[in-house]
Amino acid sequence: MAGTDSRIKDVGPQPQSFDLESATKDSAEYRSVAWSGRYLQVTLMSIPVGGDVGLEAHPDTDQFLRLDAGHGRVQMGAAKDALTFEKDVSDGWCVLVPAGTWHNITNTGTTPMQLYTVYAPAHHRPDTVQATAAAAKADQGDEPAAWSVQPKPAADTHG
Repeated sequence: MAGTDSRIKDVGPQPQSFDLESATKDSAEYRSVAWSGRYLQVTLMSIPVGGDVGLEAHPDTDQFLRLDAGHGRVQMGAAKDALTFEKDVSDGWCVLVPAGTWHNITNTGTTPMQLYTVYAPAHHRPDTVQATAAAAKADQGDEPAAWSVQPKPAADTHG
């Protein structure tokens, strides 16, 4: 269900249904958490022209990303300085990131790149909205809910 500002309101581990493609294309924030379950989470992302998702690796989190608008270049590898997988992606493409894999997607198009990502397990604070990548990086309280099922703690790594 969309809130009054048309942003999808994260209702936590409660049932939810919405037009994911439209919500993704309409999202203007760098990251907006749309739904947080006990075992997975859905976030919407808007990456500006020339921007990127951000080079990172999640030790205990598999990730699924799907582009609903725009063009990008995905890079992945075993180390941040060994990104041996590269692929151009666009509307309709998915990116599957195994836990522990370094990854990034850079917007190579002329319009914002709109995508959604599914984390398993949940990775962000429910209902988080981060307007920019800088805001996301500065958000010290961006942790999954206590009710989400998490593996033993392991630190994410960022490039």
